[in-house]
Amino acid sequence: MLTKRRFAPMFGVQFLGAFNDNLLKFAMLFLANFTIYAEQPEKAEMLAAVASGIFIAPYFLFSALAGQLADRIDKARLVRWVKLAEVAIMTLGLAGLWFHAIPALLVALFLMGLHSTIFGPVKFSILPQHLREHEIMGGTGLFEAGTFLAILGGQLLAGLVPAWEAGLCAMAIAVLGYLMARAIPPAPPASGADRGKHPVDWNLWRSTMQIVGSARRDKGVWLAILGISWFFAAGAVLVSEFAPLVSGVLGAAQDVATVFLVIFSVAIALGSLAVNRLLGGQVSTRYVPVSALGLSLGLIDLWLSTGAFSPRMEAASFVQFVAEPGAWRILADLVLIAFSGGMFVVPLYAVLQMHSLPEERSRTIAANNIVNAAMTVIVVLAVAGLLALGIDVPGVLGALGLASLVVAFIGFRFLRPGAAG
Repeated sequence: MLTKRRFAPMFGVQFLGAFNDNLLKFAMLFLANFTIYAEQPEKAEMLAAVASGIFIAPYFLFSALAGQLADRIDKARLVRWVKLAEVAIMTLGLAGLWFHAIPALLVALFLMGLHSTIFGPVKFSILPQHLREHEIMGGTGLFEAGTFLAILGGQLLAGLVPAWEAGLCAMAIAVLGYLMARAIPPAPPASGADRGKHPVDWNLWRSTMQIVGSARRDKGVWLAILGISWFFAAGAVLVSEFAPLVSGVLGAAQDVATVFLVIFSVAIALGSLAVNRLLGGQVSTRYVPVSALGLSLGLIDLWLSTGAFSPRMEAASFVQFVAEPGAWRILADLVLIAFSGGMFVVPLYAVLQMHSLPEERSRTIAANNIVNAAMTVIVVLAVAGLLALGIDVPGVLGALGLASLVVAFIGFRFLRPGAAG
């Protein structure tokens, strides 16, 4: 599919967009931590929290509007508009990185969050229009694999080059993304999605409640949304805890946290591709329950393995870390968690695409984005509460693992083997 016009340009556009999101965010955070606020670490920590909130805010505010627009106009045209806007946003980001202007960077980050909010419903709702049914699983798996590798690439590049060079790279990538968007074939609104039947509701609260309520009407779609949201919330917490886990509990250096991130991203990508191979292109939730079980068991064993780990040296390099007793068990747990996660989330996204009404597909995916954001906030607040109560990082991982067991039970209970949702 990567050689076909009906898939390759859209894959490239979403890959470059995810790459740029993370390149801009982490270039700003590295600039703040190591240059602007190098002597004021408390301000750098606050900026990290503010940046996360600013980027996720548009998902709450504008997802409903984005879903309505994507169901109302040609999706390929909307992608081109969004990618053209990205060029302007990255121009502002480059200025902020060049002049060390944090306010300009925060505005650019908010606009990139808005860009991703509008693009999100399109990137999955366009696939059923361009791919055949037996290609949906493969296309979704490639999207997910590419997204996680792009996130990893953006974060790594931000740490390897000076901030202003990161800004130049982001500008070039945005221009390339726009050029690729021009090659996406037309994707007109589905039959019945005309202006009269689906006028845009500009009341953000009412439209948000309406599309979430509509998504709940189909049990399979709603379970898919909840499962996807849990995966991304748990994954966000796990990745955010890599640094304190490595530096505090494992007594290792920063390069170990980087390797953890690489292992996690690559294993998710492999799991995303493997599930399509196992299902032979069939849209099915057959492997979702067992994948949820693998995810939960991996988290629980990571709790036990990190809790039992006793570092023999401080600030150990990766080579020194893997020589420690128990290190390979920790790495195996990461692989199990991430690989299972990839196998878990791809079929759910395929169900979300295929079981949504064609004329409402973008709004259903927008509802998924809203629930994703809400669940991430709820889980992050719960984790903050556990940490405030004195629970250590391994204990937090154990709590995530036990909660994931509940997700696995729901999967075994409500998702029939071989069913499509």
